[in-house]
Amino acid sequence: MKTASLVALLLLTYALPLPGSEPIDIGSRRELFVDAHLIERLDNAERRIHHPVPQNIAIEHNAPWEGAGSGYHSVIRDGDLYRLYYRGSKLGVEDGKLKVGTQVYCYGESRDGIKFTKPEVGLHEFNGSQQNNIILTGLGTHNFAPFLDTNPACPPESRFKALGGIASEGGLFAFQSPDGIHWSLMRKEPVVTEGAFDSQNLAFWDPTAKVYRAYFRTFTKGVTTSKVWKPAGFRAIRTATSEDFLHWDNEADLTYEDSPVEHLYTNQIAPYYRAPHILIGFPTRYVERGWSSSMRALPEFERRAARATAHLRYGTALSEGLLMASRDGVHFDRWNEAFLRPGPERPSTWLYGHQFIAWQAVETQSSLPGASNELSLYASEGSWHGDGNALRRYTLRLDGFVSVSAGWKGGRLLTKPLIFSGEALRLNFSTSAAGAIHVEIQDVDGQPIQGFTREDCDPIFGDSVSRSVTWKSEANVSALMGKPVQLLFELQDADLYSFRLAPAAE
Repeated sequence: MKTASLVALLLLTYALPLPGSEPIDIGSRRELFVDAHLIERLDNAERRIHHPVPQNIAIEHNAPWEGAGSGYHSVIRDGDLYRLYYRGSKLGVEDGKLKVGTQVYCYGESRDGIKFTKPEVGLHEFNGSQQNNIILTGLGTHNFAPFLDTNPACPPESRFKALGGIASEGGLFAFQSPDGIHWSLMRKEPVVTEGAFDSQNLAFWDPTAKVYRAYFRTFTKGVTTSKVWKPAGFRAIRTATSEDFLHWDNEADLTYEDSPVEHLYTNQIAPYYRAPHILIGFPTRYVERGWSSSMRALPEFERRAARATAHLRYGTALSEGLLMASRDGVHFDRWNEAFLRPGPERPSTWLYGHQFIAWQAVETQSSLPGASNELSLYASEGSWHGDGNALRRYTLRLDGFVSVSAGWKGGRLLTKPLIFSGEALRLNFSTSAAGAIHVEIQDVDGQPIQGFTREDCDPIFGDSVSRSVTWKSEANVSALMGKPVQLLFELQDADLYSFRLAPAAE
């Protein structure tokens, strides 16, 4: 066979969809590559995870009611106000014994999501004074996790909700608040009773499934999921759904695509606000490494050794942030490579309790004048020693968790057959000065559609979170609405983070 004919055959084979592929109706939704749901084939391209960039300390937990055990943070964007919730607690090891102080739940706020303050709410007394930011004491304070309820049927008195509680208290209890500060129980009895719960247990309204979802701590019991045998005793995540936040059913252990058995301490799952049909989580990976030359070389060996006198894991366990995504709430694509590594070795890092990512990423203004907004994530730093610890802010571009990436030699991404309802194809992308992206729209037989061929496509280069693709300077694709098509992206020294078939007016 002649070389030209062979190349043509290979290109045709590449373009053809898999047998039995049904078009996926994406409407005008934004689609990310944090999972492979829409990918038919990649050729000389790969999905690449991106890592948050460390920025400033967002808040220090150094008040008398806080301490080195402060943690389990939740961040809520409420209009132009950023609300921060966290547990305050002392923590340390003395004379070979673990010492845990009184646990309280605290509130912080910010107008920019960059630096948080501690307003005096005057609700609870600590050491004879109500001049503090404590919003909850007693039941549920170990792991209280508030959220802003976006259920259209939510009454004003329940605008904020939360789950909180541990097994010794009876399980998870449902709380409500009209303002995010004054909280009350929705009923006296726990709403979820089967589980371990000694973690940050979450719930939220899923606008796609139109149910409340909960995610809470459990332990594996030796089951087979995704071709991996899970032995008993691993920290794991369980989910349930509810229509009223009080009665929960449809419980299931999370399963993963091609991931090893690992301890997952927290889960941090929520609908991604720019694409709420995708649930994104930032679970904490917990690893017990034991003593070794590398462990002894990590920061603050003397303090590490002191913690180990109470229990080996207090001194030699490590933690870091992972990334995972799901479209059904149960089965997740989990990246086995770390999303938020412990990073450069320095005091208060590389320890158990480090890099627990706060629940929910929020949009903030870029520190670069004129640049697009970005995502802020927050993670714990320092624990166990002294009078406090801190929460550090990290940044990531909008939708920037994962890209489809190709180098200088070029690569291609072919989507599965899609049906859309937008009028313009908009990309979130980055190229080098010499790189480019071209897009061809094909029918389901792999044939280029007239007017939308690769040759018609104007080269796209730059670094933008929203740029319309044009073919001979024309961006309108409305003629293809409702018809099954495939998108062929050709990338050269470029990253594609997300795309959307958007309304023209947007």
